[in-house]
Amino acid sequence: MTADLILGIETSCDETAAAIVARGSDVMSSVVSSQIELHRRYGGVVPEVASRAHVELLMPVVAQAIVEAGVEDREIEAVAATHGPGLVGALLVGVSAAKAMSMVWDVPFVAINHLEAHLYAAFLEEPDLEMPLVILLVSGGHTMLIVMEGHLRYRVLGGTVDDAAGEAFDKVARYMNLGYPGGPVIDELATQGDPAAIRFPRAMANEGWDFSFSGVKTAVVNHVRKHPDADVGDVAASFQEAVIDVLVDKARDAAREVGAKGLCLAGGVAANSRLREKTLDVCAADGYRAFLPSRAMCTDNAAMVAAAAWWRLQVDGPSPLDIGADPSLRLPIVG
Repeated sequence: MTADLILGIETSCDETAAAIVARGSDVMSSVVSSQIELHRRYGGVVPEVASRAHVELLMPVVAQAIVEAGVEDREIEAVAATHGPGLVGALLVGVSAAKAMSMVWDVPFVAINHLEAHLYAAFLEEPDLEMPLVILLVSGGHTMLIVMEGHLRYRVLGGTVDDAAGEAFDKVARYMNLGYPGGPVIDELATQGDPAAIRFPRAMANEGWDFSFSGVKTAVVNHVRKHPDADVGDVAASFQEAVIDVLVDKARDAAREVGAKGLCLAGGVAANSRLREKTLDVCAADGYRAFLPSRAMCTDNAAMVAAAAWWRLQVDGPSPLDIGADPSLRLPIVG
């Protein structure tokens, strides 16, 4: 089954987003309403606050996406929404709204895995990417190394065994009273410091494809306790370098092992300037094509949801309307 014009909805965490995408890659509109200011005072996302904000913001965001796309409701051929993983209350807002619109408009509903959607962010800006690709998916909740062998055909090489990279950034920033979200703050401070000033550990650097960032987070905390007058820029730069070294080295090794045509970044941490710089450097050295999504496509957005839905609808058809939100949903492994 095909549908050329798809409305995508994303409410898995603290971004309320809607987008209209044509034929899986032509972004006609993409609207994101951030809740960062709502959660900043708490130092992290509060699930109940996020859910209530989605209820208030979603329909205006959808209306804006439709207007900006220059289309009419009746032209939309399918409605897609993230149904997991994420915060269950937040997910339910998007899923419920998408189902309601699909019934009112009499069009298919497509439930999309948030992680799979991130894989398709790259194809929104570079639809001709040649596979196989190694995709480093790095966010506040996930750190995964994925080989994409074809559309909807991929396998997970490894993932984090404890903290995700973005989670480690947020926890270090919170401990050092740097503010929320931690990733952008540390990225900025790191430009003022020496990444070689402190040698923080590179956990599991030579141990397969999995990641571990709890240890480096603890090492930063212990260092700051012992050296309360340590330069904040040096600490930020040294911590960031330890995380980025492991991420890029493993992605580089994976690309070599699987014979990848290119290396892609995905997820919120893909906006990190040092990660982008180092990824470009290793790809240039090894002769791989590097793809760094725009910062707008790194963070949670609905265009990637609609893009993934275009492919899923062709293969699986519409999702059943009794499908629910799954906060622990895993990435489907397709051979």
